[in-house]
Amino acid sequence: MEFTFLLKKIIAMALMPLPIGMLLFLIGIIYLYKQNFIRAKIILSLTFLWIFLISYEPLVNTILHKYESKYPALLEVPTDIQYIYVLGNTHHTDKTQPITSQVSEIASIRLAEGIRLYHLLDEKPTIIVSGYSGLFDPTPGAVMQQKLALSLGVKAGHIHMEPLPQDTHEEAMAAKKYIGKKPFALVTSASHMQRALLFFQHEGLHPYPAPTNHLANIKHPNYVGIFSPSALRRAHLVWHEILGQLWQSLKGIS
Repeated sequence: MEFTFLLKKIIAMALMPLPIGMLLFLIGIIYLYKQNFIRAKIILSLTFLWIFLISYEPLVNTILHKYESKYPALLEVPTDIQYIYVLGNTHHTDKTQPITSQVSEIASIRLAEGIRLYHLLDEKPTIIVSGYSGLFDPTPGAVMQQKLALSLGVKAGHIHMEPLPQDTHEEAMAAKKYIGKKPFALVTSASHMQRALLFFQHEGLHPYPAPTNHLANIKHPNYVGIFSPSALRRAHLVWHEILGQLWQSLKGIS
């Protein structure tokens, strides 16, 4: 694994909403021990406000919905689709567990959407599963996705693995080599679709967007959802996409 890729992962984790809140809290405690009470009060108050905002469901859902609603779900499937590219996510290898437990929730939902499209197209397209082994796991994510797809009834000859890509940009480059100009559906989380499409379009590809794993609930807002763990998770997704788009801009991909 390249040092720059690992460094990017570490920096990204450090810049997530909860670590930022913990850093503010630490700074406030330091000022408190130094008996700089005015600064301590300001920083600790900002910490409380930050944690409140990133864990308040109506606010987080509203922001996340802006990302998730940019592309409609692929409910009417174009008949010319020859490939269904399911972008990877996390996993862990544990032979004592069923494959449904070894593949992350996000990865499972993405693959389920890919299989749904596969059946709607009379099981004709090839499903492409992608993902490297991760930082500490010996098994590529693509292998885990293949196992899950086979267990859910996808024909072995209709699955293609891309076990080397470490991120979405590398997945787009792999698609360019394998798919070429043939029509395909791109399956990923709705919040990630805008950034994913930019990478694929940058490689000269024009996939049909097939977003899934919609998480923002704005039709029935929970106004008492204060300090919500689910909202904190969604805030993490939003922040991840904001940082990802900033990184894309720095790389000249827009």
